[in-house]
Amino acid sequence: MASAAPIIRRALMYVPASSQKMLSKAASLKVDTIAYDLEDSVAPAQKTSARHALRPILSQPRPPNIRETCVRINSVDSGLALEDLTEVLKGEHLDAIMLPKCQSAADLHFVTDVIRHLLPDRHPSSPSSSTPPNSKPPIRIIALIESALAVQNLPSITQASPYLSGLVFAAEDFALDLSLTRTPSLTEFLYARSAIATAARAANLPSTIDLVCTAYKGPQGLARLEEECRNGKGMGFNGKQCIHPSQIEVCQRVFSPGEEEVEWAVRVVVGDRNAQAMGRGAWTLDGKMIDRPVVGRCEAILTRAEMCGVDVERVREKWKGQEPE
Repeated sequence: MASAAPIIRRALMYVPASSQKMLSKAASLKVDTIAYDLEDSVAPAQKTSARHALRPILSQPRPPNIRETCVRINSVDSGLALEDLTEVLKGEHLDAIMLPKCQSAADLHFVTDVIRHLLPDRHPSSPSSSTPPNSKPPIRIIALIESALAVQNLPSITQASPYLSGLVFAAEDFALDLSLTRTPSLTEFLYARSAIATAARAANLPSTIDLVCTAYKGPQGLARLEEECRNGKGMGFNGKQCIHPSQIEVCQRVFSPGEEEVEWAVRVVVGDRNAQAMGRGAWTLDGKMIDRPVVGRCEAILTRAEMCGVDVERVREKWKGQEPE
C-alpha cells in the first residue's frame, strides 16, 4: 500500500456540495482540507444532485494548494449514508470521509464495513508487497463528535476503526443536545473539548479539530477567530473548522509553530544533544530547567513545523552551536 502523506489539518474548510458557485471557487483555495458537505448544507430534495456534482471533482487530482479532499456524508442514522458512500467512494481522488453525528463505535463500524467492501485495496492494513507501487493510500475517516452520548463513548469510538484519523467537535449540535447557550468564553464547552482532545491524544490520532468560529466578518470577527484558535491550541487541538475563506489564513497561522516557538525548540533539541554527550540529564537553558518531557515536546514542535513547511534546517544551522548552561 502506498504510504499516506503526513496529515496536517490546521484549517478544514466546508464547501456545500449543492452550491455550484462554491464548488467552482473551492479549487482555488489554499487550505489543508476541503470538506465537501452533503449533510447540513444540502436540502433533502438536493441530496442526489449534490452527490452527482462531486463526481468530476473526485475524479481528478486535487490541486497542489489543497492537501486533502474530504466529503462529509450524511449520518448513519439518517438512512442516507450508504447512498453517499456508494457514490463518493467511486472518486479516485477522494482522501477522506467525514462522518457526522458519530454517536458510538457502531456508526464507525458501518462506514468501515462499506469502505472495506467497496475499496478493499485502500485498507490501512493491506500488505505493501501485494499492491502496485502507484496504489492509493488508505481512505481516512474523520468523526464529528456532536452529543453527550458521543462524548461518553469516546474511548470506544477512538478504537472502532483502523481508518479513523481524527475527531472534530461540533459545538452547535452539542449545544442543542445539552440545551446550552454559546458564550464568547466557550466555558460551557470546556469539558467536552477537553475530553475530545484527550481521547484523540490517547488513541494517537493525528488530528483534533476544534469548533467553528461563527464570527468571520471584519477585524473584530478575525480577532475573535484568532482568540478561539489560540484557546483551542492551548487545550490540545491542532486545527479548526472554517466556514468562510477569510478564516483559513488565521487558522493555518495560529496552528502552525511560530518563529519564536521553532527557535526555542531547536535550541532545546540541539542543546540536549550536546548535554547528553556530556553525560548530563536535566540541564538549563536561559535559566529554565530542561528535562526529557521538555525535549520531547520540542521534538514534536519541530516535526509539526516541518509538516507546515517551515525551514527547520535553516534554524538548526543558526543554533548548531547551542550549549547547555
